[in-house]
Amino acid sequence: MSIRLSELTKTRVSFTSGGAPNHLLVEPTSDELFQCPFVIMAAPGSSAFSDEDAARLREYLEKGGFLWADDFWGTYQWEQWESQIRKVFPATSHPIVDMRLDHPISNAQYVITEIPQIPNIGYWTRSGGDTSERGYDSEVPSARYIADGSGRVMVFMTHNTDISDSWEREADDPSYFYTFGPKGYAFGINVLLYAMTH
Repeated sequence: MSIRLSELTKTRVSFTSGGAPNHLLVEPTSDELFQCPFVIMAAPGSSAFSDEDAARLREYLEKGGFLWADDFWGTYQWEQWESQIRKVFPATSHPIVDMRLDHPISNAQYVITEIPQIPNIGYWTRSGGDTSERGYDSEVPSARYIADGSGRVMVFMTHNTDISDSWEREADDPSYFYTFGPKGYAFGINVLLYAMTH
């Protein structure tokens, strides 16, 4: 994604001397978190935040940070994730809202007309082309968010889809890439441009 973001937008991306993107793995309690304009959390359906994790994430997000939680499927993983993000922002003050397709994220650069359901490449290959990794319990992909008092999205959640696999697996299988790559990159670039400009 970093490479494509630098190629398809005017966003400056940091690269190593060998030409690989500089990326950073951070924990919620790490001071480096506050140097990140956005963070992406994969498989949040198995997350567990300590009180310290939750307090640091809240501080980061309230100071202008952006968290994208992607690649979790079905009711159980949603409930687990919701129980953890509620340690950061309680439901009484920070509702989870379904993203409408007229939200600014949907046209930050590309026009998004649907929330794409992108399965991981292994499931897609084994299933013969199915996209719902948990059958009937994950049939409908969704994009939801938690905003601050002025409407700025702080936490973005893509459920029943694995948007990031469309970037991670670009070179693995041409059929997978052509089926999911363009939608996944368009969606991802829109989200990241929004995160860095709001």
